Amino acid sequence: MNGFTLKARLSIASIVLLLLALSTTARAEKPVVVTTIAQIADVVSHITGDKMEVSSLMGEGVDPHTYRMNRKDIAALTRADIILYNGLYLEAQMEDALERMALNKPVVPLAEAIDQTLLLSSQSYENKHDPHVWMDVQKWMAVTRKALEVIIAFDPDNQTFYTENATSYLEQLERLNGYVSRVLASVPENERVVISAHDAFNYFGQAYDFEVIGIQGLSTASEAGLKKIEELVALIVERKIKAVFVESSVADRNVRALIEGAAARGHTVQIGGTLFSDAMGPFGSYEGTYIGMLDHNATVISRALGGDATTSGMQQLLTLSQNTPN
Repeated sequence: MNGFTLKARLSIASIVLLLLALSTTARAEKPVVVTTIAQIADVVSHITGDKMEVSSLMGEGVDPHTYRMNRKDIAALTRADIILYNGLYLEAQMEDALERMALNKPVVPLAEAIDQTLLLSSQSYENKHDPHVWMDVQKWMAVTRKALEVIIAFDPDNQTFYTENATSYLEQLERLNGYVSRVLASVPENERVVISAHDAFNYFGQAYDFEVIGIQGLSTASEAGLKKIEELVALIVERKIKAVFVESSVADRNVRALIEGAAARGHTVQIGGTLFSDAMGPFGSYEGTYIGMLDHNATVISRALGGDATTSGMQQLLTLSQNTPN
């Protein structure tokens, strides 16, 4: 997570400047919005409907902390009329290029619009904030409002259309937040512990009253040490925690080390399911939407820890949670 080498940075910078200066790509009929993560693309698609072309650079199973742009990404960003990214150092390897792009077009870190007093501190980077704000639905509603603001500023002629779409989507997020709060509140208080691969769930824990423990730090580029594993095994055994969770975008080897360590001490702990942390589910699936992602996570966690949630989730649309324990 130390970023590019100087040579790589200069190479990327040269490509960006060259494409900005010399690109002869024909403009699309519709304005083009490119986002870094798919969560943002999902929000923007709800707001813009068929009036803009929306795509994201990162898809299923991609870790944005370590993601590095390729030439195809740079071409897509160069072609874009608007670039929207999370910010808060989530896209750490891309920040230099995004800042250069901002000299020529709207390039907006949406999560940085959230009141800083509401942000959690990074456990890995000094003077940085935890970037995983989508884990708290209410904070993601603030991101949605910021996206609406940027889109209206670019295309004020369609303000009413965008505002109506955003209002409808925000109502859906309100319902989502109610469901997530309800099924997680049904988990017995002494069971409200989420142990997963890395610290992506701190906003989740704050919003829904769960203790959250990540094996790695906020950056998935750091490796969990043997001492950390041993400490967590001792905690699992002492508190008789019955489930831990893997993540779709992070290797599960450290989580499985916890299971093996607990078993060696006579305590059985199972994998409660796979959670979506830095990336959503498969493209085209319900879990491949922001609402489906959070519905899935809340449902899986609730069911694994003794709460009251059906396998099909809030809208009876979940499919991946069918394979989680009862």
